[in-house]
Amino acid sequence: MMTRLFGNQKQTNKTYGTIEENGVGKFDDVTDKALQSLKELGITHVWYTGVIEHAVLTDYTAFGIPLDDADVVKGRAGSPYAIKDYYDVNPDLAKNVEQRMGEFESLVNRTHSNDLKVIIDFVPNHVARAYRSDKKPPEVKDLGEGDDNTKAFLVSNNFYYLPGESFQVPADYNSLGPDNSFPTKDGKFDETPAKVTGNNQFTASPGVNEWFETVKLNYGVDVVNNNATHFDPIPDTWIKMRDILKYWVEKDVDGFRCDMAEMVPVEFWHWAIPQVKQGNKDVIFIAEIYNPSAYRDYIVEGGFDFLYDKVQLYDTLRLLVNGKSATTDIPKIQASLDGINSKMLHFLENHDEQRIASPNFASDPWKAIPAMLISAVVDRGPVMIYFGQEVGEPGAGVEGFQGDDGRTTIFDYWGVPEHQKWMNGGLFDGGQLSDDQKKLRDTYSKLLNLAQSNEAVASGETIDLTQHNVSQGNVNASIYSCLRSTPNEVILVVAGFNPDERSVVLEIPQTEMDRVGLPSGDLNARAIFGRNGVQKIVDNKLNINLPPYGAIVFKLEG
Repeated sequence: MMTRLFGNQKQTNKTYGTIEENGVGKFDDVTDKALQSLKELGITHVWYTGVIEHAVLTDYTAFGIPLDDADVVKGRAGSPYAIKDYYDVNPDLAKNVEQRMGEFESLVNRTHSNDLKVIIDFVPNHVARAYRSDKKPPEVKDLGEGDDNTKAFLVSNNFYYLPGESFQVPADYNSLGPDNSFPTKDGKFDETPAKVTGNNQFTASPGVNEWFETVKLNYGVDVVNNNATHFDPIPDTWIKMRDILKYWVEKDVDGFRCDMAEMVPVEFWHWAIPQVKQGNKDVIFIAEIYNPSAYRDYIVEGGFDFLYDKVQLYDTLRLLVNGKSATTDIPKIQASLDGINSKMLHFLENHDEQRIASPNFASDPWKAIPAMLISAVVDRGPVMIYFGQEVGEPGAGVEGFQGDDGRTTIFDYWGVPEHQKWMNGGLFDGGQLSDDQKKLRDTYSKLLNLAQSNEAVASGETIDLTQHNVSQGNVNASIYSCLRSTPNEVILVVAGFNPDERSVVLEIPQTEMDRVGLPSGDLNARAIFGRNGVQKIVDNKLNINLPPYGAIVFKLEG
């Protein structure tokens, strides 16, 4: 969830609206009732996005928090990935700003008491341009505090510098926003020498679509001289970032989603993760990573528990939903991930991606149910949903900095209308949802609970049937099928990206029947997701009447 949006009940939704106009959700808004409803939905872990303090435009100077310069803050609420203080939490999320850390700790305790785990973002690659920690332990030196900023690169520096140059606010950013009422928005930000921008922009004048509000951290890689590495002795940034992770583990956080983990040397993760896990061996690390050639490095050497499965499975499923790919691509992806399939985190939505129900993706949330089925059961890897996905939130509206792009804003204060219907004034009972939305949420609930409770899904082997059935002409490449099996259970998964109802014949080759220990002769296929009833498998073949965008799981019984 985007924590500041999850519990917000205001429905004003004014473009670039202030916190007073558009409202903001608080830690305390994630109530026991909300958490219990998520638990019943089939959730095991809650990723609270935007917890660590980042740059915002709301004025908290009365609480000793410096005012951020609007020229280097995107939107009104700011990017959750422009970290302002690694040792503090976002004051927007607190009902009592002076007690903000206590309110976060209560949220952690409340989440645990509802038998759920807590994940937060760790943003290791970059920080806000005005980073300064006022909550760090007294013995900790702040990032950049001892830097020699006359040097472009120095292994002991925390930042990279552009000596002799001053940072320039993107010229076209001055024209953004509904008016000139942003405090301190004058087109100027004093940073001399300029620091290198977070997404590796070695210029004092980054563009408005770059991560201009952030600066890149130096992990001992000399990007000026052919990326030469200086890891011995251990760079100062490594030590500071490891200690920040330990700080949050001591707050009983159960895991970290590590933002743009592949922009940080894998050697750092190899060094840091085992030390952090000494404090809690069960803490999990999830890498946001988009380079498949580096996957095994970040698992084997880096020590990550899970990686984003975005550029392969997500991208393929999205194309399938829109009729622009073939289901035969999926077994190829799974084969390329052989041995690490269980390490891949599947999803169809998150804060970076367009909403399924938006016109930018599928318009109709039901069209993605077969893709969601595959995401949840294709292998032993975990699956994630984004708040509001389960009720068809379309991410509509010109919210502020992001514009109307089919995403739910991460930069501005906003209410999330379809999600608010499920919130129902804080009852979290779905009381304002339409019948169709209730049915959609129930479908998600059945699928997520199946994914975590069914033995074959949780621990079984995957045996692809797609390639065989397409090659035999039994189905076209809009139909996906596979077996998931353990010695005790075999299930058949069928996911159709067919826009029209169709009758299909699926065949299970005898070699695969023997492999999973199914007896010869007729079998029962009892539907456990997507429909009710029992059908017969005769001569290894199952006849199915598949509805548009149908998704069915059968348990096979001799």
